[in-house]
Amino acid sequence: MTSSIQLHQHDLPDGLSLGPLVAIDTETMGLNPHRDRLCLVQLCAGDGVAHLVQIIPESLGGKGANCPNLKALLADPEVTKLFHYGRFDIAALYNAFGVLTAPVICTKIASKLVRTYTDRHGLKELCRDLAGVDISKQQQSSDWGSTSLTAEQLTYAASDVLYLHLIWEKLRALLVRENRLALAESAYRFLPTRAQLDLLGYQEPDLFSH
Repeated sequence: MTSSIQLHQHDLPDGLSLGPLVAIDTETMGLNPHRDRLCLVQLCAGDGVAHLVQIIPESLGGKGANCPNLKALLADPEVTKLFHYGRFDIAALYNAFGVLTAPVICTKIASKLVRTYTDRHGLKELCRDLAGVDISKQQQSSDWGSTSLTAEQLTYAASDVLYLHLIWEKLRALLVRENRLALAESAYRFLPTRAQLDLLGYQEPDLFSH
């Protein structure tokens, strides 16, 4: 697949339509959405074009959470948002923008539901096994808070969304084959609530544990 990367600062361009199913990922300063700010939001319509929206705080000369086009897409009930490990991304987006992303699909949940023959459900493994692509995770722990991102960072960030449509197509077929699609859809409807519970501190102990 021929791919390209478009970097946007502060918000998506006016008038940009990414269709009814949009792959989304985020890059943050760390794994605590309360503490670690959101730095980058990656989006792809499944057409090989990765749109990267850099979120720069006002203290560094940016516009912070003033991104009306992006927030409208996240909340649009007619657009399904496709994540890998959406639980974290939805929480990070909600904490940063005050917008609860829905409706959603999560390929990590789908993989765990139907690929029970393996314990490898990371995006790198799904890209390799289902999309035939070997992606690098070398830039995962780099400084995403910089106002000037490197070409290596942009390539890494784009790879997190460029293959999600194909992966979901393969996983959905498996869910249908194993009669677990309805169960997956129920989990997806609950996922935004799970993210809100995480932000309220119900990660440990888990609210659902005995």
